[in-house]
Amino acid sequence: MEANQIKHVLIAVDYDSTALKVVELGFSLAKSMSAEVTLLHVITDSMYYASTEFSPILGIGGYIETDQIQLDTVDGLRNAANHFLDKTKRHLGDENIQTIVREGDIADTILETAKIFKADIIVLGSHSQKWLENILVGSVTEEVLKQTRIPLFVIPTKKRS
Repeated sequence: MEANQIKHVLIAVDYDSTALKVVELGFSLAKSMSAEVTLLHVITDSMYYASTEFSPILGIGGYIETDQIQLDTVDGLRNAANHFLDKTKRHLGDENIQTIVREGDIADTILETAKIFKADIIVLGSHSQKWLENILVGSVTEEVLKQTRIPLFVIPTKKRS
């Protein structure tokens, strides 16, 4: 019996400052399997982008001046997200990475995008202080897990005290 080969990895990133960790680990997984990579950011609720303490998409300070991109409109958020995904692609050193920014419910949009790109695995981060509890009680990760048949690679991103 031949094992299924992973050919395409979808890495879903959010506004959290730990997103770069998720991207780097997901990229490493993909490269170890010579798989294609798609980075996805889902725009959902503008309140997540209101913080001026860190960059709103990947949480990496110093990438842009906040007055250069308007974060109070969907177009502004889309431009900011595209900018950060492009920066991330350059950081990873692979111009073949596909990037996509979509709007909607996060879990549903991740699943729709996985189908469109025929992803063999979805990479997600989990931010909970109580990771297992968050998975069992309710989160984007749990919603994706409940609805998909595509394997998930969940990266706990709990911040150390």
